[in-house]
Amino acid sequence: MAFTLSGDDVCQTTLPTPIPNPYWVALSPSSAKLIGIALNKAHLPDDQAWLAVLSGNQLSTSEHHFVSPIATAYSGHQFGVWAGQLGDGRAILLGDIAGQELQLKGAGKTRFSRMGDGRAVLRSSIREFLCSEAMHALGVPTTRALSVIGSDLPVRREIIETAAVCARLAPSFIRVGHFEHFAALQDRDRLKELADYLIEYHYPESNNGANPYLELFKSICVRNAKLVAQWQALGFCHGVLNSDNISALGLTMDYGPFGFLDQFQIDHICNHSDQGGRYSYYRQPQIMHWNMACLAGAMTPLLAVNNDEKEVQDQFRTALEAFPRTYAQAWQSQFRQKLGFQSAHDGDIALIERLLQAMHDSRIDFTNFFRNLSDVKINTSTALFSLRDDFIDRNLIDRWFADYRERLNSESSIDSVRKEAMDRVNPKYVLRNHLAQTAIELAQKKDFSEVNKLLKILENPYDEQPEYEAYSLAPPSNSPSIEVSCSS
Repeated sequence: MAFTLSGDDVCQTTLPTPIPNPYWVALSPSSAKLIGIALNKAHLPDDQAWLAVLSGNQLSTSEHHFVSPIATAYSGHQFGVWAGQLGDGRAILLGDIAGQELQLKGAGKTRFSRMGDGRAVLRSSIREFLCSEAMHALGVPTTRALSVIGSDLPVRREIIETAAVCARLAPSFIRVGHFEHFAALQDRDRLKELADYLIEYHYPESNNGANPYLELFKSICVRNAKLVAQWQALGFCHGVLNSDNISALGLTMDYGPFGFLDQFQIDHICNHSDQGGRYSYYRQPQIMHWNMACLAGAMTPLLAVNNDEKEVQDQFRTALEAFPRTYAQAWQSQFRQKLGFQSAHDGDIALIERLLQAMHDSRIDFTNFFRNLSDVKINTSTALFSLRDDFIDRNLIDRWFADYRERLNSESSIDSVRKEAMDRVNPKYVLRNHLAQTAIELAQKKDFSEVNKLLKILENPYDEQPEYEAYSLAPPSNSPSIEVSCSS
C-alpha cells in the first residue's frame, strides 16, 4: 500500500504535466512483469494507454486508474549541511500496483520544485533506467526502472536538451529525509504515523522487540550497512549520499552522478559537483553511518515520551555503534567471496587490503581484475598470470599472488569449483560511463537500439555473453573523461 499522510503540506495531490508527442525510449520487461503489465511481441504493453500514463499525459489504463497522484515533502542534510525542507521536486507518485509504488520522475512541477522546472532530461533518464535495472541484476537492493518516455520538449540544463519521464518502482520511496522533516517540525504524531507504517508493511519483525521503534531503527541500519558493503564490493559510487537520498528500506535510490570504477582509485570522486570528496568511494561507508546518525536524531522523539532523554540517546548510540561492525562483517564476507575463499582466516583482511592498495597504486580496472582472477590456477607459475602485467610493481604483486595461492591451498581449493563460485559474484558486465554515454548520444538522435542492447546485456551481468565481449572492456586509455554532476 502506498504511504500517504493527511495534510496538503506533506502529501500534496499533484497532477503530472503532459508532454507533447511522447514516444517509447525503453521499457524493462522484468519490471513490467513485476507489476503484471502484459507485453506484445515488440516488448511493449498490450494496452497502448500505458504510453500516455507513463509519460504523465493521462491517469488511466484499461485496468488501472490512478485517482490521487501525490508529491511529498521531506527535508535533509545535503553535503553535510542542513538544507531544510526539500521534497519531490520532479517526482510524482501515481499509486500502488501489485505491492509496488509507481512514480514518475520528470513529470512536471510540484509544490516542492523550488526553483526547478520539474523536468528530467533524456540523458539522466537513460542513466537511471539502465543503472536501476543493472543493479537489480547484480543482486543489489534498488528501486527499479519501468520505462523511459521521451519527448522533443526542450529543457534547459547546461545546454538545451530534450525532456524524458522515467517511471520507477519500489515497495516504498520513504527516505531518511521524511523522518528528518517531521522531526524538524516537532510533529511527533506524523513521525509516529510514518514509523508505524514502516513497521506494519515493511518491518513487522520490529514488533518482536521491547521497543518497536528502536528495533525499526536497528533494522534500517542493518539494511543500509549491508547495502553499502555491496556497493564497495562492486566498485559502485553513488555520488550524492545526502540524507534525503537514503532509503528507509535500504534500497539504492536517486541515481544521479553515479559511476562504476574503471581504474581503481580508493579516493575516486564520481560527482563533479563534490569538490571536497565527501562522497568519494572510500568514504561511502562512513557517510552512510553519518546518515544513520541523522535518522537516530530524527527518531529520538518516538522514544522520548515515556523515557529519560539520556537513556534514549544511549539506546540510539548503542544501536549506531553496531553499524560499523555490521558493515565490516558484510564487506569482509563480500571480498572473501570475490577472492574465492570458502572460509574465514585471520590473515584475510590484510591480504585483501594489500591487493586493493596495489590496485590503487597501478589504477587497475576493478571489474575486469576480479572477474579474471577466477582464471588463476593454484599450481601455475605466477609469472604466467596475465593479470600481473598491469601492475607497476611486479615484485609486489608477485608476492601477493604467492600468498594468495598459499591461502587457496590452505583450504584445498579446487580450481574449477572456485572459478564457478567466483564468477557468480564477480560480474563481467557493469554500466560503465562510456557505454552509457554512447547509448545516450545515439538516443539523442532517436536511435534507441543501444539503450535496449545495454539493458539486455546488463540483465545477465555474470554470464559470459561472448557476442558482447567488447562491452566488458575498460574504456580506451585515450577516451575523453566523462564528468557527471548533480545536474545529471
